[in-house]
Amino acid sequence: MNVHKNARLTPRGRALLVSRILDDGLRPEEAAQACGVSVRTAYKWLRRFREEGEAGLNDRSSRPKSCPHALPAAVHVQVIAQRRSRQTYRQMSQQCGIGQSTIARWLQRAGLNRLAALEPANPIVRYEHPEPGDMLHLDIKKLGRFQRPGHRVTADRTQNSRRAGWEFVHVALDDHSRVAFADIQPDESGRSACQALLSALRHYRQLGVTFQRVLTDNGACYKSRRFARLCQRLGLRHLRTKPYTPQTNGKAERFIQTALREWAYARRYESSDHRAQHLPLWLHHYNWHRPHASLQYLPPISRVNALNNVAGLHT
Repeated sequence: MNVHKNARLTPRGRALLVSRILDDGLRPEEAAQACGVSVRTAYKWLRRFREEGEAGLNDRSSRPKSCPHALPAAVHVQVIAQRRSRQTYRQMSQQCGIGQSTIARWLQRAGLNRLAALEPANPIVRYEHPEPGDMLHLDIKKLGRFQRPGHRVTADRTQNSRRAGWEFVHVALDDHSRVAFADIQPDESGRSACQALLSALRHYRQLGVTFQRVLTDNGACYKSRRFARLCQRLGLRHLRTKPYTPQTNGKAERFIQTALREWAYARRYESSDHRAQHLPLWLHHYNWHRPHASLQYLPPISRVNALNNVAGLHT
């Protein structure tokens, strides 16, 4: 119950007021003075208690039962229909002869005050492959190189690393376990993408995980012939996301955001080489110690270890 901050009586106080009148024998004037309210208020709650019992002491809406000057329901239906045809507030106001504020209030109640509500987004389809190694997500994040700390930590934009260039973090993520790997390459060419893929496969092979498919976006390096030949030689089925739908590769996209927040921009680095030295340490923390919400707050390696334990039992 939302009681007004200046309210003299709450339902319990009203019950006490009525009890003093009916049980203790006080006059309404005396009970009202003791509770700090007017005599009229005391008579009001006494009447409600006699008519409705204890339920009459609760708060009730002050909204009137009827509103003679309210607009007809047919006008309300017309406004909703015009909104669904994507008309503006001004257009509806001119056609119906109603103020724009009234139309805005109606549409807000109906949940149509924003045009985006007319065409709600499709529900997010979440998927997860049943075993580690079923799908490997690949993506690339471009980071600027630097020889001195930047304005993110110094708050001084006069000092920067001019013409330092860029470095590209090629990330890989197992769809089922969320175990991640990252390799820093000087560019995002097909050669670098192949080198990063080979490094990732070696890393996962040490954990006892081999892959059947890889999922990438439509970047030039992933559409190159070199990358296609490598996937064919390794026996990997190469899948690409639908154009302009990064949510298909959402696990890799989300991992990149976590890496930026907890590694790339998490602390002061003296140079980009210093930042690169901390990448393996952070990856170890992410895979072996950091709790993951989608894994019931267990680290990603827990799913790989569970698979290896089951395989050991069968052998």
